[in-house]
Amino acid sequence: MTIIERAGLVGAGVDRVDGPLKVTGAAHYPNDFSFPDMAYAALVRATIPAGRVSHLDTSAAERAPGVLAVLTHLNAPKLESGPPSFLRTPPPPLQDDRIRYYGQYVAVVVAGTAEQASAAARRIEIGYERAEPVLEIDDPRAERITNPWGMDANRGDAQAALGAADVVIDATYTTAENTNNPLGLFATVAAWDGDALTVHDSTQWPTQVRATLAKVFGVPEAGVRVLVPYVGGGFGAGLRVWPHVILAALAAREAGRPVKLVLTRPEMFTGIGHRPATVQRVRIGATRDGRLTAIDQESLSTVSIEGDNIEPCAAGATSAYACPNVSTRDRQVRLNIPWTSSMRAPGEAQGNFALESAVDELSYSLGLDPLELRLRNYAEVHPQYGLPWSSKALRECYEVGAERFGWSRRPARPGSMRDGDWLVGYGMAGISYFWYQAPCQARATVRGDGTAYVRSAVTDIGTGTYTVMTQLSAEFLGLDPGLVTFDLGDTSMPPGPQAGGSGLTAALGTAVHAACRNLVRAFLDTLAGDPASPLAGCGVDDVTVAGGRIHRNGEPERGESYTRILAAQGLAELSADGDSAPPRPQDAGMAPAGPFGARFVEVRVDPDLGLLRVARVVSAIDGGRILNEKLARSQIIGGTVGGIGMAMFEDTVTDPGTGRVANATFGDYLVAVNADVPDMEVTFVGEPDRYNPVGVKGVGEIGLVGMAAAIANAVYHATGRRIRSVPITIDQLLAA
Repeated sequence: MTIIERAGLVGAGVDRVDGPLKVTGAAHYPNDFSFPDMAYAALVRATIPAGRVSHLDTSAAERAPGVLAVLTHLNAPKLESGPPSFLRTPPPPLQDDRIRYYGQYVAVVVAGTAEQASAAARRIEIGYERAEPVLEIDDPRAERITNPWGMDANRGDAQAALGAADVVIDATYTTAENTNNPLGLFATVAAWDGDALTVHDSTQWPTQVRATLAKVFGVPEAGVRVLVPYVGGGFGAGLRVWPHVILAALAAREAGRPVKLVLTRPEMFTGIGHRPATVQRVRIGATRDGRLTAIDQESLSTVSIEGDNIEPCAAGATSAYACPNVSTRDRQVRLNIPWTSSMRAPGEAQGNFALESAVDELSYSLGLDPLELRLRNYAEVHPQYGLPWSSKALRECYEVGAERFGWSRRPARPGSMRDGDWLVGYGMAGISYFWYQAPCQARATVRGDGTAYVRSAVTDIGTGTYTVMTQLSAEFLGLDPGLVTFDLGDTSMPPGPQAGGSGLTAALGTAVHAACRNLVRAFLDTLAGDPASPLAGCGVDDVTVAGGRIHRNGEPERGESYTRILAAQGLAELSADGDSAPPRPQDAGMAPAGPFGARFVEVRVDPDLGLLRVARVVSAIDGGRILNEKLARSQIIGGTVGGIGMAMFEDTVTDPGTGRVANATFGDYLVAVNADVPDMEVTFVGEPDRYNPVGVKGVGEIGLVGMAAAIANAVYHATGRRIRSVPITIDQLLAA
């Protein structure tokens, strides 16, 4: 009962258990829920990036048909700030007249229909006292924050080692702001019953929404219920409790009716966070035979005026390679922009682009194959901790990926491969993602009919949590998956962490393992006083579960079924809880390892037209134990598409004159579409991780990491032109 013992269920490409509900329209997303007598809210956003509201006339809106309430800073009640968290809630809205960014909410209108609310919102007259905004990352007026999270790192003496190195690469790399843009518009439906509040919300962290709303409105947390069985995507946008969530609850309380608030697509660009822009300087020193002697990486990233976004872009350099002298520093610059927040592979997406581009540049300076340079500096143990990894198959990722891609056929000289008018290039990148696991709780129940019900208050943002946890629960309880229901998305269930950081599968899987193990123990405990039972006196490590039965190890005939035990004890069901709290590295004697991988990319460039096409991608991934290969492959493919977007298309453009996001629609904000997605091959390597009993690592974030660097490196091999900023644009490629 301490490990996964059978191979029939876990690892198989089981179809999504929630798939039929989604394709038939039976899966209810937050926007699908309603209450009797429900009203609707519409938001009014500021049209300046900095200053104050000097004039506000809501009288025309208040007289408009169907309007129930108009709330502004002039009449909104004072609200408390949310509870402390490493993903802090923005300050409560409508608390003063200050404008901090273009798109900040300055009013909310509640009416009987969505159309009435929107029409009335347009009738509000607002005047502003403008202040000079700070909008550019290089603006000398901007406040700079040094070491904002205490994560700067040093080992050895990087500066001295750079001075003594045979070869030094010193380059600056930039990444653009990106916006998450999940397909589903974020929505909140709120209904009060006295001090009890029920909320349907597009969130990746239901328990944090519950805690925040309780604190903001001063009501008991036990009276707040947050429901989110399905989310229409998130990519990190749902990790914070955004102001519109609070406004929906506030509007419902003030109007005395349930309220639904659905963001428009332009509001999604300013209301739910975005990936910050970065400027990163990377210096790498090496010997002439390709041994790294120094890495120095410094990142400057954007953050909103009041934001606290955690995005340590340079931190990955501390563990990427076996280098004796490393210095990493992260800095932030405060701007009058909407809140920056997590977007798939936060920090690592930007930091990897800079570091892996610089390593590629070094390989050409040394005359070494880019893959060989990485292998010569492979970190067998964690370079910063000096501890063995809990698991690491990056070397195998390099070897398997290179073989499947045909890397050995790559000519060394840039610009030497052509296909008609197209220049052809091969590029690669080593990839990793930091380890993360939060505490989690789960509850498992076996009923008298032999079915099981397992649950936790987490979310499934489309990654497959419903399915893999059904598989795991069935495995741990020895049941057919068809007899197991796994449920989530309801804060009345045992609390769980956010679906983010590639940490949910390990946290929840470990909690489910503990709950199921405790449940088997509870069944055995009921038999402790029954000498006639073949299981009398057995502990949980003395038994095996299979076929709906518990039997002695190695003696399948000496056991009893769940149903018989419950019937004999006169019980309708039996339940048990389990939780997970990961050990500290120093206590475990090993460094916890996140996922690793290698990217190999072929690109084609038309230098006359400035066209760039990704022709094929091979990804070799060490994700620990793969619980469902079909879903894991889907995660890598989806992340790869996002990485293509980051490398070639996505750029959230702020107008320098007004502070307005200038491309806040799908017509103007470019994302990768079907025609941009090439043939993709994904292969998984490695062994189960030792840091949790399930042996998993998350694969949601690693799917995006490395694509930007691999594409830019391939462009250099195709053209001889080094691209140090993403997205890669036509003007950078013309006449390459």
